[in-house]
Amino acid sequence: MSLWTRITEALAALAKGEGLSAVFDRLRAPPERSVAFAIAVIALGAKMAKADGRVTRGEVAAFRQVFQIAREDEAGAARVFNLARQDVAGFEEYAARIKAMFGDDTSALGDLMEGLFHIAMADGNYHPREDAFLERVAQIFGLSAPEFQRLRCRFVPGTVPDPYQVLGASPGDSLAEVQKRYRALVRETHPDRMMARGVPTEAMRMAEKRMSAINRAWEQIEAAQH
Repeated sequence: MSLWTRITEALAALAKGEGLSAVFDRLRAPPERSVAFAIAVIALGAKMAKADGRVTRGEVAAFRQVFQIAREDEAGAARVFNLARQDVAGFEEYAARIKAMFGDDTSALGDLMEGLFHIAMADGNYHPREDAFLERVAQIFGLSAPEFQRLRCRFVPGTVPDPYQVLGASPGDSLAEVQKRYRALVRETHPDRMMARGVPTEAMRMAEKRMSAINRAWEQIEAAQH
């Protein structure tokens, strides 16, 4: 059964008149967590689409930055997007329910934030209101300011990501300390770890892009110290 079929079933199971945010209270444990992850990214992405004042016809294409969506599943992804866009609940309520669902699992919440950054950058522009939106979501998720900046520096256009910031390290750290942090991030980015946190296999392209950024940062730091 595809992810999008499971999402459709999850939405169909809602009682009539309930808002989309009620979904998150039903999908707390694996394997439903992967369904919840996808719905969370799409739902918050729909709210973010309004943040820059423009809702275009290409939103589903933006989700291809995160998910592999077969053509026959596009209608399911669009349905989630439209439900979220029309729901009277605000994005802060969505974010709070998602935070409650994942609890203290900041790694999973970081995965969610990364998906939102991919969607924000799908059109090649990063609007100040999108930045404010993402920063507020990160605060609700309980991510620290350095954690948010570590994600942001990889996506904001026109800037060269600081390799120390990408690894969550400091220029004052020893090479051994930076390497320890690098290895921890590699472990966290392994597809098995990410799937255990609830990231669906359809979103594993995030792992590929993250690993490339992590490896590049470590190579830059290692080369500079030799």
